[in-house]
Amino acid sequence: MAEIDDSLGKADFAQLHEDFVKAPKSDVLSRVITQNGINQAAQDPDAQVRLDPVFSVDLQTGSVTNQKQSGRCWLFSLVNTLRHGFAKKYKIKDFNLSQKYLFFWDKIERANIYYSRMIATADRPTNDREVAFYLGMPGEDGGQWAMAAALVQKYGVVPVSAYPETSNVENTGAFDAVMDRKLRIDGMVLRDLVNAGKSDDEIAAARQKMLSEVYRIAAYSFGEPPTTVNFSYRDDDKAYHKISGLTPQQFYDQYFGVDLDDYVVISNSPDKDFDRLYSLPSQDNVAGGKQIQFLNLPMAVLKQTAIAQLKDGEAVWFGNDVLEQMDRKKGYLDSHLYRYSELFDVNLEMDKAKRMAYHQAAVSHAMTLTGVDLDEQDQPTKWKVENSWGDKNGEKGYFTMTDSWMNDYVYEVVVHKKYLTKAQQAILETAPVELPAWDSLA
Repeated sequence: MAEIDDSLGKADFAQLHEDFVKAPKSDVLSRVITQNGINQAAQDPDAQVRLDPVFSVDLQTGSVTNQKQSGRCWLFSLVNTLRHGFAKKYKIKDFNLSQKYLFFWDKIERANIYYSRMIATADRPTNDREVAFYLGMPGEDGGQWAMAAALVQKYGVVPVSAYPETSNVENTGAFDAVMDRKLRIDGMVLRDLVNAGKSDDEIAAARQKMLSEVYRIAAYSFGEPPTTVNFSYRDDDKAYHKISGLTPQQFYDQYFGVDLDDYVVISNSPDKDFDRLYSLPSQDNVAGGKQIQFLNLPMAVLKQTAIAQLKDGEAVWFGNDVLEQMDRKKGYLDSHLYRYSELFDVNLEMDKAKRMAYHQAAVSHAMTLTGVDLDEQDQPTKWKVENSWGDKNGEKGYFTMTDSWMNDYVYEVVVHKKYLTKAQQAILETAPVELPAWDSLA
């Protein structure tokens, strides 16, 4: 290929200017966008009609939670599905579980499995793509549904009154920065020990010391988690109840009784083959615990199973890209909320598969489906979404999502496997295709 001069010069600038002034109403649009901002200028005023928050299937779920300045949405969303079931069964309005409890143990478990990964990849350079992924954000907050499920299965749950929110868990920036530095240093030391040919006992001793230090940092920052549940409450009929002397695991088994192994993450990732099972071992957080798996199916199945679970009175965890086409204050999620292509007269459209392949798509958030509006043909038109951003956003913390946004920006739902066909359930028994750490579903 001949060498091309791709530097910009005066002639290029003149042409760019000429193209700009020739654009229809460029002076008017420049004033409107400059003074009002892109989103304000692009927002469709008809969105409020499409997003009227009335739903034919509407679970009574009470007040919302607030993850504040933390990346714990994946924990909040799972806890929301559990607490709503408890509140309904035991008639205790606005009951809440401690997200901090699971977050504490995630930090310990995640450090432990990170050490294993550093040892296993010690022979590779730090710019190896997988090693670089592990070193990228070793102390991050984010996670997947299966990671939250693994923590519940191992550690149980406690009421929020037993282990309440505190400053470092509501704003995790400083803690995460400390953990990132701590884990990178530990990774360096472990890699050096392996490459220096140190014995397994020496490496294990160093690792144990590191884990003890991680526990100390977490305990200083959050307080040690409780080992027993002592919980008193009055139900909605004013009757008094007392629970005492149970371990968190016993509390979960006796009062929740939800077998999380009966639930499956259904993904809609059209850049991959449908009717296949995939795994993401690079993000598993509990060694020997529940593994991250996705049953990749067409979007129609995600919606069909979510609707069935909602009709049966159970909320649905779902993974999505909340940063796309969202008005946080109004609680709007609508694929046509901001008409950027029309505003700039530039084609900014991509289909879902292309967005995933070209890194425009991201599973950036987890929320909870608590309702859906169905038309005369029993087809969804909009969905009710419980967020974890407090009650100052949306309708007292609840968002309204159009069905088109569901199609475009929802990538995962978690439903009971009983809503799958026998053929789909059979796929769950097949060997999963292992996804790399940098996959679009990560």
